[in-house]
Amino acid sequence: MTAYVIQGEVVTAVAAAPLTLSEDEILIRSADEIAASGLSRAQLAAIWNARPGNHPISRFQDRKSAARRLWAAFQELPRPSEVAAAAAGPRPGSKQAKVIGLLKRPQGATVAEVMKATGWLPHTVRGMFAGALKKKHRLRLVSAKEQRGRVYRIAGEAAA
Repeated sequence: MTAYVIQGEVVTAVAAAPLTLSEDEILIRSADEIAASGLSRAQLAAIWNARPGNHPISRFQDRKSAARRLWAAFQELPRPSEVAAAAAGPRPGSKQAKVIGLLKRPQGATVAEVMKATGWLPHTVRGMFAGALKKKHRLRLVSAKEQRGRVYRIAGEAAA
């Protein structure tokens, strides 16, 4: 079961409860524990406001609604297993690994070259660039218009 550690305004999902917590950390496993915590309504609002995408509020109406809304927001945090899987990278020998290898080359790769290497259609290649490489693996892609067409590279990997 996923637990959440609150330190100041930062909330982190953990797979298992840590053995020790510092004085300024609170371990949360349910909405009831948020309500029962010693956090003031202003502190709960500060945690809410620190989450990206939430509309800032000055305070919650009551502890029960604060606990319910914060617990729902905590459920949207990436699970520790999801973070580890994304950080691990693609399986060796997979098409994603092959594409990353092409993009790491100093000369980079065009969409046509990736299509030839994988057998994919152009929209699949571009979707993989945006979805798997940029969002999931957090790689920074750069592109440049060259003589052979638009060439894509993984930033920091290729000699310009």
